[in-house]
Amino acid sequence: MSAFSEAALERKLSELSNSQQSVQTLSLWLIHHRKHSPLIVTVWERELRKAKPNRKLTFLYLANDVIQNSKRKGPEFTKDFAPVIVEAFKHVASESDETCKKHLGRVLSIWEERSVYENDVLEQLRQALYGDRKGRKRTFEQIKADENNCSERCSPSEPPQTTDLIRALQELENAASGDAAVHQKIASLPVEFQDVSLLDRITDKESGEQLSKMVDDACMLLADYNGRLAAEIDDRKQLTRMLSDFLRCQKEILTEKEHKLELWSIILLFLDGLIW
Repeated sequence: MSAFSEAALERKLSELSNSQQSVQTLSLWLIHHRKHSPLIVTVWERELRKAKPNRKLTFLYLANDVIQNSKRKGPEFTKDFAPVIVEAFKHVASESDETCKKHLGRVLSIWEERSVYENDVLEQLRQALYGDRKGRKRTFEQIKADENNCSERCSPSEPPQTTDLIRALQELENAASGDAAVHQKIASLPVEFQDVSLLDRITDKESGEQLSKMVDDACMLLADYNGRLAAEIDDRKQLTRMLSDFLRCQKEILTEKEHKLELWSIILLFLDGLIW
């Protein structure tokens, strides 16, 4: 990987795109240089505030990927992002539309489910994103009640958008589980990774350092892949809910149309009888 410098980080952040590959590639580079995490977070926050509104969400996606996939290496990024992440959420939310805020809410939900931060930080993030409207984390009973109410009021006039379904399906075309290149890399890892008895082959410091670097690179590869798989699981769960809502609403539309068709058939038969 390329050497770390503040200028190199600024350049990479300026080239960051919203694609999954772009976010994960830069995340991997940052995790590799985690000893510079204080400076990385400082530059990240500075460039986030300078970025155009349509790129700010991508910076939070990057922070999310780094925070989650670096935990096995150490707590550096989780700790260093903590003092700035709330203000970053406030900044992005203040310049975002409702669609962007939904994506921010999804990131926050993942952090809540995985206890990425302490409750006081999560509470501040909820306040930053939702304000008083959703200032408190809902109880299980409240969530179930909302789900039931949503099911009851789902109407044919308000189905999930078809474009959203298409976009979600297209995003899964490049999902981690179908990444043949990564599968091949994992399958090609040296046998020393599976059989500790082969460590006896290490006869000098140079061979030991070489194997240590290989292990470090492999851990980064696997950590990145696990992070992508976790994100894919979340995407598939969300898509399942969207499809379920869409199908339910379509069935309601079909039932309504069938009822109208039956009614018109009766009316036509009645009119036909009057004519004759």
